[in-house]
Amino acid sequence: MGRKEDNIKKAIVIMDKPELIRNIGIAAHIDHGKTTLSDNLIAGAGMMSEELAGKQLVLDFDEQEQNRGITINAANASMVHEFHGKDYLINLIDTPGHVDFGGDVTRAMRAVDGCVILVCAVEGVMPQTETVIRQALKEFVKPILFINKVDRLINELQVTPEQMQERFIKIIRQVNELIEKMAPEEIKDEWQLNVEDGQVAFGSSYHNWAISVPFMKKTNMTFKDIYDFCKNDDQKTLAKKLPVHQIILDMVIHHMPDPKITQKYRIPQIWHGETDSVDGKTMNECNKKGPTIFMVTKIWMDPHAGEVATGRLFGGTIKKGQELTTIGMPGTNRVQQVGFFIGPDRIPVDEIVAGNIAAVTGLKNAIAGSTVATNPEMEAFEKIIHISEPVVTVAVEAKHMKDLPKLIEVLHIIAKADPSIVVEINQETGEHLMSGMGELHLEITEYRIEKEHGIEIQSSEPIVVYRETVGGKSKTFEGKSPNKHNHFFIEVEPLSPEFINAIRDGTIPTGKIKNAKELARKMIDLGMEKVEARGLYAVVGTNILTNVSKGVQYLHETRELVIEAFQEAMKQGPRSREPVMGVKVRLVDAKLHEDAIHRGPAQVIPAVRTAIYGAIVSADNILLEPKQIVFVNIPQDLMGNVSREVQQRRANVEDITQDREIVMIRAKAPIAEMFGFASSIRSATQGRALWTTEFAGFEKLPVELQDSITRNIRTRKGLKPEPNPLSYYQA
Repeated sequence: MGRKEDNIKKAIVIMDKPELIRNIGIAAHIDHGKTTLSDNLIAGAGMMSEELAGKQLVLDFDEQEQNRGITINAANASMVHEFHGKDYLINLIDTPGHVDFGGDVTRAMRAVDGCVILVCAVEGVMPQTETVIRQALKEFVKPILFINKVDRLINELQVTPEQMQERFIKIIRQVNELIEKMAPEEIKDEWQLNVEDGQVAFGSSYHNWAISVPFMKKTNMTFKDIYDFCKNDDQKTLAKKLPVHQIILDMVIHHMPDPKITQKYRIPQIWHGETDSVDGKTMNECNKKGPTIFMVTKIWMDPHAGEVATGRLFGGTIKKGQELTTIGMPGTNRVQQVGFFIGPDRIPVDEIVAGNIAAVTGLKNAIAGSTVATNPEMEAFEKIIHISEPVVTVAVEAKHMKDLPKLIEVLHIIAKADPSIVVEINQETGEHLMSGMGELHLEITEYRIEKEHGIEIQSSEPIVVYRETVGGKSKTFEGKSPNKHNHFFIEVEPLSPEFINAIRDGTIPTGKIKNAKELARKMIDLGMEKVEARGLYAVVGTNILTNVSKGVQYLHETRELVIEAFQEAMKQGPRSREPVMGVKVRLVDAKLHEDAIHRGPAQVIPAVRTAIYGAIVSADNILLEPKQIVFVNIPQDLMGNVSREVQQRRANVEDITQDREIVMIRAKAPIAEMFGFASSIRSATQGRALWTTEFAGFEKLPVELQDSITRNIRTRKGLKPEPNPLSYYQA
């Protein structure tokens, strides 16, 4: 029997023992070596040829990943590793580093308990490093550190042994500062990385070697020896003496907690149900005998099996033929197959128990982020909060009319698999609009529609999604129902940044209000008046609707219709039919007809929507544009070319730092001006620039551009160029 088959058999046995399981992610800035490291770990564990490790990139099995040399999908692999005479099962997820695929990183963090953060020894801590650390800590995922590409430091930068150690100390200090700054209070000290303890390793994943302080003591190797081996171009000997998989996997098993430990402190953070309920106890104890509780973090399309839902099993057991409910969806789904991943191979098994990462087919109505359980009444897991937003849109249409029904189906599948892609139909033009995190995200998705699903498509040039908001407080605005029997009086004002951040980080949940008293208390603590906090009706996006009226008869009967009108108004604002953000809507009074037949949906919804639109228009209705931070690393002599290229795009240069001959420029630019930046920066620097971006939220569009951009958006949407004046809503 081959080593791989032997290890698969061992893995199936260990799956039943949560204390011998480690669920880990590998996360880093783009091109810092995550997938190469993952390959070497898989090879070292006997799951692929060691000669191909680091070259085969077994987890980049997608054709686009291989062509572009980047990771696009979070890929799963399970492996067995022996530590102190015991076999352990390590479930690993290799995550993307490109900012456009940050949604995959966020979702992967929900499935794992620990994370190996990679930092390139040459580039150091980069913007995306900071983002992935924030994503891990937000999900209570414990980090350890691997400083990669140490050989390049020695052979390319020609540093001395002392300079090499100085650089290591600087990287470790920066990562610890980020943990100190971003980690929740109760873990920030405990999770600081200690080099002496072996929570940091150094090495070259490409050349297959690594070292940590405990290993130095065990092997009598020093940094000076490492330096000499690299200088003498003898990294093969290093790989034999210090195999990367042994150092990293030992570090993972020793420093990462098992699911039985982690679920005790992670479940209260990611699930807000009753802890002493059957579901709560099952998850806290990682009990395989309790009800099944599965969190879907990824949907794969398998050409033979169809949709494969991958995720973390927090409680119970999943087996073939089992009936499970996707919380919030009608009916049940029958599990067709259960398995686990080794790169592109899915290994079927009879059942998988709590504490593991599982691949399940048959969950037809699940999407990435769904809670799947035995108990249909179970409280769902907390919504996964993504750091970026889909702000670039293309209109997609089938080249051949016969493919149109299939295209609609495929767009639906893609939105299920990747919630960072938003698909909608423009009612005015009938176009299928697909929004993503950036140009590359949309390019890859279009490629998949054509190559994986066989539909020829044509897409428009990418456009940017703006947001609408208000610049000040409105007067009270009256909206009348079409039959003139119902009147609603609305005020709007900007929502404070504290509230917007609290909604974004999940402190104030969106969707149906579950615990009104507790939520009101939170909002009062954030500075909201009692009457507003207690009258909260709905939170949609980063907007809130609150009822501050007194003694209005029949209002409770129209509450759901008022909320529906608010949802419609927030989805499409009055200025350009773009989503509204950061607005507080107050219902200050209402006069309603005593007969329910005269205050149905056709009367209440238009009246409330008109009142909200009128109030927004009277409160200085403005557009916000999405911005991104652009980081460019270039040799000093090219600094002028890059500064010019960046400033031509309405960007503000915020910082310029220098490390020897390399200059790093940090600028903030509107996303609308960044299309085509990749080719422009390549030609301006003869391909010598390394650059990356990070979503930076929405900011007010310059006054001189408000009208022209509004006209462009409205014309594109098939509306008359000028927005409706205030008098239109007063009629």
